Amino acid sequence: MGLLTIGAFAKASRLSPKALRLYDELGLLTPARVDPATGYRFYAPDQLDQARLVAWLRRLGMPLARIRRVGALEPAAAAQEIRAFWAGVEADTAARRDLAAFLVDHLSWKDPMMTQPTGPLAIRYAALSDTGLVRETNQDTAYAGSRLLAVADGYGSGGTAAGAAAVDVLKRLESDTVPAGSLLNALADAVDEANQAVRAAAGSTPSPQDVGTTLTAMLWTGSQLALVHIGDSRAYVLRDEELFQITHDHTLVQSMVDEGRLRPEEAGSHPQRSLLIRALAGDSEATPDMRLHDARRGDRFLLCSDGLSAVVPAADIHRTLASVPDPEQAVRELVALANGSGGPDNVSCVVADVTGLDD
Repeated sequence: MGLLTIGAFAKASRLSPKALRLYDELGLLTPARVDPATGYRFYAPDQLDQARLVAWLRRLGMPLARIRRVGALEPAAAAQEIRAFWAGVEADTAARRDLAAFLVDHLSWKDPMMTQPTGPLAIRYAALSDTGLVRETNQDTAYAGSRLLAVADGYGSGGTAAGAAAVDVLKRLESDTVPAGSLLNALADAVDEANQAVRAAAGSTPSPQDVGTTLTAMLWTGSQLALVHIGDSRAYVLRDEELFQITHDHTLVQSMVDEGRLRPEEAGSHPQRSLLIRALAGDSEATPDMRLHDARRGDRFLLCSDGLSAVVPAADIHRTLASVPDPEQAVRELVALANGSGGPDNVSCVVADVTGLDD
């Protein structure tokens, strides 16, 4: 069979001539021959499989730049890339669901008919970040203040700057007066600014597409904590002597657990356990989870990088949080536990206790 005209190839591939011209300009699907006089494009029949793959991936909603990467891969690697993309889509859908729940909570809290927590509350807090025993530099950032608690775990050549930039943006919320009714907008604006700050930090590196950061932060409102979370850093609450993880890891392995393709006990040893499907990144925009958490007197919150949660068993974290009353001592002991287990990664912890104003 000879070369196909762009019209015949468009019909066979179920792509429009306009799309084919665009994909040619982007290097996604280059014609087999272009007439030098007329500029008319001709395609080889064996290009149909590639064209149909492009069409299917566009139906999935995959960005053109990522389709270009998939098209350059061997079939097994391409399948893995598509699997990772779809895990990200499902994670984004889950984030939208969480955002809807956040909005319900947020608007219900504004409802004057809703019962509000009584009694003034405060927090006592401490933060500590450590390089660990293996890494040469520390790309983590940990911060604790009177209104903001935050942990970021940067990655790539500009990871240190990316994590610090994201947390620095959120620090501005400490000095701003944010009415309860404006909390969602304030958080959304801060996250947008943090995204921009991370992209700026990544842009100064040779490979901005490989630079980014996780971010787990809580903004104290006096009776509630507003959570912002993206990546695999974590937040926990110790309440009534029970430890609860209140964030969901945005990793490929966690998505496989969610889908039932991997057992939870297998996740910790999986070779791709650190592969993120959502983060604040230099080459993309992603939506963090946002939630409101009612605070009770006696609650203890822990924010940490995976340098703690991936190394120290949950039972040991629980025991330390439950038995060490001082936040400063608690963060030191948690970091010591990570380093005592080999310290393979940077480790950061923030511990905050909810107290009465007179405590």
